[in-house]
Amino acid sequence: MRAGLVLSAGSAAVLFALAVSIVYGTTHIGTGTVWQALVDFNPDSTQHQVIREIRLPRALTAALVGAFLALSGAIMQALTRNPLAEPSLLGISYGAALALVIALSMFPGISSSGSVLVSMAGAGLTVLLVFSLAAVSKGGIAPVKLALAGVAIGMFLSSLTSVIAIHFDVSKELSFWYAGSIAGAGWGGVKILLTAGIFGILIVILLARSLTLLNLGAEVTKGLGINVRLVNGLGVLAVLMLTGSSVAIAGTVAFAGLVIPHISRMLIGPDYRYILPVSAVLGSLLLVLGDIGARMINSPYETPIGVITAAVGVPFFLYLVRSGRGRFS
Repeated sequence: MRAGLVLSAGSAAVLFALAVSIVYGTTHIGTGTVWQALVDFNPDSTQHQVIREIRLPRALTAALVGAFLALSGAIMQALTRNPLAEPSLLGISYGAALALVIALSMFPGISSSGSVLVSMAGAGLTVLLVFSLAAVSKGGIAPVKLALAGVAIGMFLSSLTSVIAIHFDVSKELSFWYAGSIAGAGWGGVKILLTAGIFGILIVILLARSLTLLNLGAEVTKGLGINVRLVNGLGVLAVLMLTGSSVAIAGTVAFAGLVIPHISRMLIGPDYRYILPVSAVLGSLLLVLGDIGARMINSPYETPIGVITAAVGVPFFLYLVRSGRGRFS
């Protein structure tokens, strides 16, 4: 019942935040015009075009990125049994950044869709590299080995990215990506997110019960007939699909994948059948509100959404650490 209440209230809040995000902008557009643009689109109206082609895909992108990062964070924390785990633990963000800076250096005129595809490819190759490195070590793949391999490779890729960006003078083009931004989001990005999300969320649904059982420990989980290696592999694949697409579209958005799963666990307990959907809803709410804040704080200029999420996430995370409420149940 508690999970149902949280999901209902959270979903209503997300819908309200989406409405505010679509209405609010540098140019004031009345709610009546917004509604008309959604249900009776007039291609000759500039305001209708702003709503349909700029504000609506931007709001949806924020909601999807927030949900995907929160889901990825919840999965990573379950797989590694590490309350500090988040999507970047596997080096996904760093791999995407390296691929992007190489593309910008070699093809300065690369399109936005090309940048997204390159970033996703870099994220995928990084996960494969981390997974392979953990697999060839003694004893095979284990959550701790995945975490250590991800951190080591991530730091190396981050350093390599900085060197290439400075040498080819593309630091400015890359800075928006590191700061996190959805200012240029369009329908192309929404389609990529939805395509990746379909596969990622299907895996998440299949893993929900197994992730809960992982809290009991690997040996107990094996005794209950759960294939731990399969769960780890599918979990990493889901994180790749969800986080890879998100960082390719929005860049590095801090703390969404770290803090939201803790909030969900505090609200509804340790059962991942409820943690995952609640995390998705709360993650969407955080990013949509963060995007609204990014437009309001220094209007008419934009504040990187990663700064907004960090400003919210750091105090809350410090509270979790100090109170001890961030531990696993």
